[in-house]
Order: sequence, then structure tokens, then C-alpha cells
Amino acid sequence: MPTALPLLQPDVSIAGLDGCCSSLTGGVVDDETAATLARMFKALGDPTRVKLLSLIAAATGGEACVCDLTDPVGLAQPTVSHHMKILVEAGLVTREQRGRWAYYAVVPAALSTLAGALAPAV
Repeated sequence: MPTALPLLQPDVSIAGLDGCCSSLTGGVVDDETAATLARMFKALGDPTRVKLLSLIAAATGGEACVCDLTDPVGLAQPTVSHHMKILVEAGLVTREQRGRWAYYAVVPAALSTLAGALAPAV
């Protein structure tokens, strides 16, 4: 059964987005905001990266080792690491090196920013 990704209220600022910015339907966004949102949405434009983000969000403790992400997506570790690099660069996940392995955690504020950007203007 799929696990829904959490949509939490942002508690930190993300690359020029303050978490209370108007939605895309609420008016014209500035160039920096548009570039940031485009980078985040582009990172989610690949089904593998969406699945990886979902796996991390559903993992015990809210984090996952890259070694635990390869089998569920059926890809080799270098390919998964490439996808994870894109998610990190987009600000959707954080990466922490622990010895040989990298551990990833979802950035809830980033997901809230994306959801807020798509919310209809009130």
C-alpha cells in the first residue's frame, strides 16, 4: 500500500522561498522563486526519484541508507546515488555520510513549499 508523503507547514526558509509565498495561481512569481520551484519540480519529473522520495519518507525514523534504496527501485547503487544527488541539489532531501554509506532524509519544508506553490489562490 503506498504511503502518502507528509505535507507539513514549513518551518525553515528554502532557497529564497519563505514558506508563505503566494501560490503560482496567486500572481506572478519573481525569477529566483521560479528557478527554485522549477529545479524542485524537475527533480520530481522522474518516476524513480518520486519513488525514492516516497521510500525515504516511509522509512523508519524518516531516513534511509542508500544501501536500502537500491533493491526497491531495481537499480545499481551508482545510479541510485545519481538520482539522490539530484534530489539533494533540489533541496528535497538531506544527505549525511556515515562511514561508507550515505543516509538521506526528506526536507518537509520543501514538500510544503511545493504543495503551497500549487495551491489555488484564495
